[in-house]
Amino acid sequence: MTKDKTLAGKTVIITGADSGIGQAIADELSKKGASILINYFQDEAGAKKTLKLVTDNGSKGLIFQADISDYNQVKVMYEAACLKLGVPYILINNAGVDASGITLDKMDVEVFDLAIRTNLYGVFYNCKEFIRLRKKEKGNGKIVNITSVHEDLPRAGASEYCASKGAIRNITRCLSLELAEFNINVNNLAPGMVLTPMNQKAMDDPELLKKQVQSIPLKRAAEPWEIAKLAAYLVSDDAAYATGKTFTLDGGLTQNLGQGA
Repeated sequence: MTKDKTLAGKTVIITGADSGIGQAIADELSKKGASILINYFQDEAGAKKTLKLVTDNGSKGLIFQADISDYNQVKVMYEAACLKLGVPYILINNAGVDASGITLDKMDVEVFDLAIRTNLYGVFYNCKEFIRLRKKEKGNGKIVNITSVHEDLPRAGASEYCASKGAIRNITRCLSLELAEFNINVNNLAPGMVLTPMNQKAMDDPELLKKQVQSIPLKRAAEPWEIAKLAAYLVSDDAAYATGKTFTLDGGLTQNLGQGA
């Protein structure tokens, strides 16, 4: 069987690639020949695990520690990518912080600021650097922003998280208009519940997990590799006509609204 190496020669930056969805996407895209810059913030061991997956797939990988809420660190990361792997052709904005579970009136300013700086400004900084480099290359490229079903759906105790994801939705739509002439596709991938460290409590407690998936028609959470498969499609030539859209992968969760009302 011929191996799919359709991303050979292409460099990918994946933020938050040390675990969960980011790690799964690094694994999937490196199987297709892509070179991967593995960004992480704190989990160096997780980043090294991702690197092993990438190299075991026969692709180049580079671990890079950077706080994506700091523009200067993001710029240095892109310089490293260009120097050691080549100009990025694909950007996966995956890194982010989860909802605090705190209602807005009791939320410290620092909690709200952390979510906005990481989830939203992190996307802004990475897109800014990526687009600058792609324009120097006469265009072409792919951006996939990992958002959430909560880019649309509210959740109590998650105002900072929902605000950041909703803002990314509109940044994506604006970018699709701004970048169409440069043949750069920009889309959102919005998962529902996924078995990643963000849902570690449910992963460690079968009864809690069983309870939480009852609102999902398929009665299960997604595995990270399932999200990665959709990401791989969105960065492929097969998705060349897709831009400015959100692709939701949630086991039917968002279709369950209003049932029983």
